[in-house]
Amino acid sequence: MDRMELEAFVAVADELHFGCAAARLHRGQPTVSDAVRRLETTLGGRLFDRTSRRVSLTVLGEELLPDAHATLAQLRRFEQRGRSLAAGGRGRTTLVVGHAEYTDYQLLLRCLPRLRERFPDVMIVPEAMPTTAQVTALRAGTINLGIGWATGDVTGARATPLSTERFMALVPASHPLAGHDHLSASELSTTGLLTWPHQINSGLCDRLLSAFRIGGADLRIIRTADSVQAIAAHVAAGTGIGITVESAMDHEPPGLRIIPLTGPSTTADQVVLTPAEPSDAATALRNLLLHSSAEPPRALISQAPAAT
Repeated sequence: MDRMELEAFVAVADELHFGCAAARLHRGQPTVSDAVRRLETTLGGRLFDRTSRRVSLTVLGEELLPDAHATLAQLRRFEQRGRSLAAGGRGRTTLVVGHAEYTDYQLLLRCLPRLRERFPDVMIVPEAMPTTAQVTALRAGTINLGIGWATGDVTGARATPLSTERFMALVPASHPLAGHDHLSASELSTTGLLTWPHQINSGLCDRLLSAFRIGGADLRIIRTADSVQAIAAHVAAGTGIGITVESAMDHEPPGLRIIPLTGPSTTADQVVLTPAEPSDAATALRNLLLHSSAEPPRALISQAPAAT
C-alpha cells in the first residue's frame, strides 16, 4: 500500500467520478484506476461499485474513508514536522486543525492570527477533512482540533456547538423561484438539486433529508460537488438549484440569488471538535472560535430582482 493508492481512493470517493478524481490529482485516469485496484487487492474487497453510469462507495469504502483521510493527514504532518526539524525548528510543537468543507472558513481565518500571537512557537497546520474523518483523526491523535458538523458518533472527542447555520438555496436570477424571500422543501420538491456528497458531510445530508421528509417533499439530488464554488458554477450553467449553508457564502455570486430555506430541520449545527484532553493551544483556539462565533454575524445581502 502506498500514498498514491490512498490519495486515489479519497479523490474518487470525494468526486464519485474517476475522470474528475484524475484531474484533481493531476494524473491520468488509468493511473488512478490502477491505484484503486491495487488498494482493493491489498484489502481483499471492493471500495467502489462501478457501472457505466455511476460510481458509488461500497460499505467497505464508507467504513474506510475516514481512516484514509486520517492516514493522509498523518503523512502530511510527518512531512511538515520533518521539514521543520531539518530546518532547526526542534523546539516547535504542531497544532493540526481539521476543517470540513462548507464550514465557516472565514471564522478560522479570523482566529488563527490571534492564536499565532499567543503561541508563536506552535506550528499550525490546517487540514481539509470531512467531519467523520476528523473524529477518527482526533481519536488517533493525528489532529488536535476539528471544525465540522454535528454528527451522531463522536465517541472519544468532545463536540462544542459553534453556530446554527441555515440551509440556503442558490438560484439563477432568471429562475421562477428567484423572486421568493424564502423557500420551503415542498417548493423544491422534484427540483434537480446540487449539493455536497454524503461521504464529505453525512451530518448535513441527513439533516437536509430530514427537512424534506418532514415537509412531505421529494429530495432529488442530481449532482454533488465538494466545494461551494463548484456548486455555484453548475447552478450558473443551468444544471439545477444549489443547496449550501449560510456560513459558506461570503457574497452573492453574479447572476445568482441566495435564498434561505424555511421550515423544520432547515438548520444545521457547526461544531468545534477536541480530544478528551486538548493541548493548551487547542484549548485556546477552541475558545477563540467560540468567542468569535458569538460576535454579530456579517450581513449577507440578497436583493430580489427589480420589478419591471
